Amino acid sequence: MIKPKLTILLAAPRGFCAGVVRAIDIVERALALYGAPVYVRHEIVHNKFVVDDLKAKGAIFVEELDEIPDGDRPVVFSAHGVPKSVPAAATARHMFQLDATCPLVTKVHMEAQRHHADGFEIILIGHKGHPEVIGTMGQLPDGAVTLIETADEVAALQVRDPQKLAFVTQTTLSVDDTKDVIAALQRRFPAIKGPYKEDICYATTNRQDAVKSIAGRIELLLVVGAPNSSNSKRLVEVGERHGTPRALLVQRASELHWPSLQGLSIIGITAGASAPELLVNEIVDAFRAHYDVTVENATLREENVSFKLPRELREAQASA
Repeated sequence: MIKPKLTILLAAPRGFCAGVVRAIDIVERALALYGAPVYVRHEIVHNKFVVDDLKAKGAIFVEELDEIPDGDRPVVFSAHGVPKSVPAAATARHMFQLDATCPLVTKVHMEAQRHHADGFEIILIGHKGHPEVIGTMGQLPDGAVTLIETADEVAALQVRDPQKLAFVTQTTLSVDDTKDVIAALQRRFPAIKGPYKEDICYATTNRQDAVKSIAGRIELLLVVGAPNSSNSKRLVEVGERHGTPRALLVQRASELHWPSLQGLSIIGITAGASAPELLVNEIVDAFRAHYDVTVENATLREENVSFKLPRELREAQASA
């Protein structure tokens, strides 16, 4: 049987960012140095495959510290960051803490703290309930940060002093949506202070730009990522807004619904910042079973960012 031809454009950059690589590495190095179990508060990154792989190596995932028994086992805080109350509670219990918060999220925390210390009321642009938002709001006292999600919410904002106002953003938002919210804030509050350098991280921006560069050429965009991954869901939205007739979020090749994937001639594949490349390869291989596939790399730009491991791990590894 002759298979129909299909061109697959692999958008790049895609997949793991430096913050995700660092977070996973922290858990794996802790397991290698201290043995199992290593406790991790919340999913280290939003990807089931990654979490299951770390579980198999001896990591135990919990939602709260009170699920961890007393002892000297390491506890890792996820890449999304945590409220200040979490390390404070861990310190009170003399826990061995390893902070896997992405340095770009930590940058947002420090901005918020600096603005608060200078007497500014803070607006956070982000998605309610997302762990990163919870962590950022949790850096400051209750009421110090007001969360908004859309430009439409700006008109209803009640602030103490329009001259003492600053904003920060979640790092994994849609670049285009966030620009609209920031523009609305600046129109209503001309004196509002923003970050010295934008908060949306380089990886989020690069992955969205890579999708934009192919969106008008493809019939379908597949985004490899988890349904609770903010940056992955934003990639679906970016594809749809920039000319792709269909965009789907999938975790594994087993989720592909082949009756709806017939008659294609050119598709694009990308991956969220917490999705490993082997899942992309798995999906490409699944298409090879149905199509005569030609793969083209659509590389928009190169990434060469890396972040250091926590000092505790670097020192322990050096002495080991």
